[in-house]
Amino acid sequence: DQDLKPMQRLCILRILRPDRLSSAITQFVIEELGEKFVEPPAFDVATSFADSSKATPLIFLLSPGSDPVNDLLEFAQSLNAVQKLDSISLGQGQGPKAATMIDRARTSGSWVLLCNCHLCISWLPELERICEQMNPETTSESYRLWLTSMPTSHFPALLLQNGVKMTNEPPKGLRANVMGSMLKCDDRMLNDCTQPDAFARLLFAFCFFHAICQDRRRFGAIGWNTPYNFTPEDLTTNRRQLKYFLDNYEDVPYEVLRFLGAQINYGGRVTDKKDKVLIESMISIFICREVVEDGPDYKFSPSGLFYCPEAASQEDFLRYLKTLPITTPPEVFGLHSNCEITCAEAESMALLQDVLAVRSVGDTAGASGGDGAPVQSKEDVMYELAGKILAETPTEMNLDDFEEAFPTKYEESRNTVVKQEAGKYNQLLSVLRSQLPMFRKAVKGLVVMTEDLETVGRGLYSNSVPQAWSAVGFLSMKPLMAWHKDLNERVAFMRSWLEDGHPSVFWLSGIFFPQAFFTAVMQNYARANRYAIDRIDFDIEVRDDCKVDEGDLLVPAPTGCYIHGFFLEGCRWSYQKHCLTYPKPKELFSQLPAVHFKPELDWKTRSGVFACPIYKVLSRSGTLMTTGHSTNFVRDLALPSNEDPGVWIRAGAAAFL
Repeated sequence: DQDLKPMQRLCILRILRPDRLSSAITQFVIEELGEKFVEPPAFDVATSFADSSKATPLIFLLSPGSDPVNDLLEFAQSLNAVQKLDSISLGQGQGPKAATMIDRARTSGSWVLLCNCHLCISWLPELERICEQMNPETTSESYRLWLTSMPTSHFPALLLQNGVKMTNEPPKGLRANVMGSMLKCDDRMLNDCTQPDAFARLLFAFCFFHAICQDRRRFGAIGWNTPYNFTPEDLTTNRRQLKYFLDNYEDVPYEVLRFLGAQINYGGRVTDKKDKVLIESMISIFICREVVEDGPDYKFSPSGLFYCPEAASQEDFLRYLKTLPITTPPEVFGLHSNCEITCAEAESMALLQDVLAVRSVGDTAGASGGDGAPVQSKEDVMYELAGKILAETPTEMNLDDFEEAFPTKYEESRNTVVKQEAGKYNQLLSVLRSQLPMFRKAVKGLVVMTEDLETVGRGLYSNSVPQAWSAVGFLSMKPLMAWHKDLNERVAFMRSWLEDGHPSVFWLSGIFFPQAFFTAVMQNYARANRYAIDRIDFDIEVRDDCKVDEGDLLVPAPTGCYIHGFFLEGCRWSYQKHCLTYPKPKELFSQLPAVHFKPELDWKTRSGVFACPIYKVLSRSGTLMTTGHSTNFVRDLALPSNEDPGVWIRAGAAAFL
């Protein structure tokens, strides 16, 4: 360790423990530049206002869960300037109104607040022109332009360069979040109800639920498939509804409160089907009879640290909250401790991607390595890498051979699937084998470097899949070299499918559109037995007695099919108990044995199983296609479990291809 320079230690850490890289980079900056470069400045509108002028807009960069408008209104009130503050929320058709407002404010010396600039991208160039052509001589000194926007690549660079940038993130950590909510609930509010004890405890439970919903976002896709911007107004609505029901009904309507919270107040923002199931499972932990009747004896998590205390006042609640750990353990969210590693790795990878994105084009020109050897130029690196990938890219498959080997048959729908898959891979291979030679020529100046070829070059240099390739390729989150290796394995699988016929065990990860494959298997069963296909569904059997790699499954399944290639996150398969169990420490993913998908007529789910969702990639979120299928979600997998399904729902358990 003493022989390595600080930057070399970071490189080693990047290879061995990427989850520790973010904290190590923070320490590196402290040692090299100073601690002030890692301490975020306090959010102070007054300080930013003092740094501004009539020619410099003040820009609020929005973050999930934060609303700087209230801070601006309070600041304007402190200067007695509320009357001269005009605001408008941008959107379709609001651009001309905003332009008129700016022209009027320039001469009158008032302030203009343009909210949500990211929702009016088409008008932002006009806003840039207005600011650029502003005449200082005819503009009042007290004029100010305030802007709020989520981060977007379409925001004008001129405004960002000239403006004063501010951001204010919501409090991090469960304790700070719940404490911030309870600070707004004084004793008068807690006692302003006909059932004050039940009201105070359920209000505390709602505050806890609100913090859980917000803080799960930091765990990425295992927290929420799609991150949602839950706001304090959602909690306020729940509080008002809680007071109404307790004032008007003698019995506490727990089911109604859960429905309003999970389906309307918070659930109204939730769009993903699996997230809707998750929020219903979470609210059942906090809004229940035990919170009111058992009090501190009812725990929100297995550790026993989190519960609703015996409290007669706001101060009692705050005193309990101060005893909670500052760093929130994942178990209170229902997640496994491995999620901390997943979260840290994602943070480190995002940081490295940002470093690559801001790296200047010519920063290696004339540079030398640690041994004095000259560093390759960017063009040389891209040229060599393009040649390597081109040499390793397989040739296109002969679709006529697939048509001959797998003719269209009524009794074998999988023939159609394999031909469609081969056509999609050929389309991708054609793009690679046409763009890579052209890019190498463009680097040497033999042909024009088009925009598409520039995109290929950026992808090669940053080890990311170019957009032109991902547009016709399979869904993947892998870096370029791993993605290309995966492509070669997929093409090899398709060639073996052609040479050997339908395999006894299918590698589902190698298929572009696995939903079509499952439909083909069900269609074969329905046609063979003259059933309606919409009455067919899959029962499954996990073949943990067999090993695909050792050739235990050489004979095709009598009905349905054998499939391998599933990986589990948030849980693992127990070979001893033959069901799902908790993952091992520091084992983020585990392989699921081969699964026998058995089509059955009018199949109904049974007790003792968890409907484990199958996704193509770890991001989990996807878009709904015109066919009704998601670009990411495949289907549910009914896996045996000795635990309540809610345990795995809150743990974010899922299978991936």
